[in-house]
Amino acid sequence: MVSGIRILIIGGLATGPKAAARARRLNPDAEITIIEQGDFVSYSSCGIPYYIGGQIPNFEDLVNTPVGITRNPAYFDAVKGIKVLLNTKAVKIDREQKKVYTVRVDSGEETALPYDKLVIATGSRPRRLPFEGMKLKNVSTVWTLDDARKIREQLINGNVKKVVIIGAGLIGLETAEAIRQARNIPNKPPEVTVLEALPHIAPAILDPEISDLVRKRLKEHHISIHTNTIVRELEGDENGKVRQVITDQGNYPADLVLVTVGATPNVALAEDAGLKIGITGAIAVNEYLQTSDPDIYAGGDCVENINLITGKPAYYQNGAVANRHGRVIGTNLAGGKDIFPGVLGTTVFKIFDHTVGRTGLTERQAREEGFEVITSIVGGSDHAHFYPDARPLVIKLIADRATRRLLGAQLVGTGNVDKRLDTIAVALSTAATVDQIANFDLAYAPPYNAAMDVLHHAANTLRNKLDGWARSIGPQEASSMLQKQDDIILVDVRTSREFEKNPPPFNNVAFIPLGKLRAMSDQLPKDKELLIYCQVSQRAWEAQRILQEKGFEKVRFIEGGLLAWPY
Repeated sequence: MVSGIRILIIGGLATGPKAAARARRLNPDAEITIIEQGDFVSYSSCGIPYYIGGQIPNFEDLVNTPVGITRNPAYFDAVKGIKVLLNTKAVKIDREQKKVYTVRVDSGEETALPYDKLVIATGSRPRRLPFEGMKLKNVSTVWTLDDARKIREQLINGNVKKVVIIGAGLIGLETAEAIRQARNIPNKPPEVTVLEALPHIAPAILDPEISDLVRKRLKEHHISIHTNTIVRELEGDENGKVRQVITDQGNYPADLVLVTVGATPNVALAEDAGLKIGITGAIAVNEYLQTSDPDIYAGGDCVENINLITGKPAYYQNGAVANRHGRVIGTNLAGGKDIFPGVLGTTVFKIFDHTVGRTGLTERQAREEGFEVITSIVGGSDHAHFYPDARPLVIKLIADRATRRLLGAQLVGTGNVDKRLDTIAVALSTAATVDQIANFDLAYAPPYNAAMDVLHHAANTLRNKLDGWARSIGPQEASSMLQKQDDIILVDVRTSREFEKNPPPFNNVAFIPLGKLRAMSDQLPKDKELLIYCQVSQRAWEAQRILQEKGFEKVRFIEGGLLAWPY
């Protein structure tokens, strides 16, 4: 610990305040200053969509501590012994003189602040569409607290009936959901249309099979989704207010347009100072989160991380990661040697009554990295079926055929998704194989789990496929086959009650309950493709084995069953 060390931190959202607080706890004698160009410090930007929709009713909740104390310069001074300078923009880093030149946003006053150790936590900035229409009234990004307040005011006071969201990534989908559930507005929630240039929603974090299930839920809640749609122009009226969004697929009327097309790291300050920029376009740091200058640390959305699966640099924006960065940096500022090992890209978000999660590599990413990919999609319940209120979820696992190592997972459902997601994230951190995951000693009691968790079933399905027992087909491939071939026979092995309550979404269906399949298998042709399904695919897998034993060669089961069928 260095007595009297001067620590200067650029950026006051997540990494910066966390680093400052950690350094203060370990070094009571340090002189710690945070400079932040905005009006607020240490606020929860992840809550912005829900403030816009009114689910978080009070703006102050985003900037307060859990006990209701506002995080402002006075709070940091009194509680942390940390000086915070708001509305202060860093414009230059002089590494030789160890000074940061700043300018007051409100007055233009210039100052040079000395440092012994510097932290760059400048975050990222939203991408903007290259149109003049971005300057129209009622066109906004969803990025800052100022954005949030303006959008909320427009929903309350602006007679907004149609909202168009450009970009179906995480922020866009969360905002769409929040607006459709908008509270405390004079009229009913606006119509919401989401436009996405790529073939499926959440393309950076989900594979098509899980993305399509999310899309299905959004449509059920009257959110209009248009993929493969390129925005050409934003058109305004005679008063300079946005009127419609013009795309290559048609025009969409809008009273409010929200642009959520991703973000890029804020690296200009670091780049001008001669610090190394990584291959992702973000600041390069080592395991201690030091930049190419050992007296300058960096963390949060402005840096690149190491992907724990590939071992390669990756750019990943996440508030939880930014906070963990801050703790590591704070420890090292106080003389420690803490390291940040890397990230898995773990993400979770809410879509109405469904939870969506992912961690590790998507199937597309795994293939691009050269892995010999094998996947499984399994449906199930989050606790024992005989205990009340069991809720469904779907899991997709991605593994490497050669090593049987798990590479990634995606989940969706009304059931307890986050519990399984966190378990899988730990498994990925330890390079676990599907064989190990199938034998995880997970907690069991009927209110909390089934004797074999749905995660066990997903891992065992992969094992059965790897060992040549299971013959399956994913829902997307099955849908494509059904569109191209009309001689495929679908075999429904559910009970009569299930069949009547939930008729199949297919044509050319042979209904044979599993208990009658052995006796009635001779009614099925052996020269045609047979695709078997049930509700979650467990009985369908058993039916595939029965028919295979009876000499059927062209037989597969549809993974995930009807629960995972989004079409």
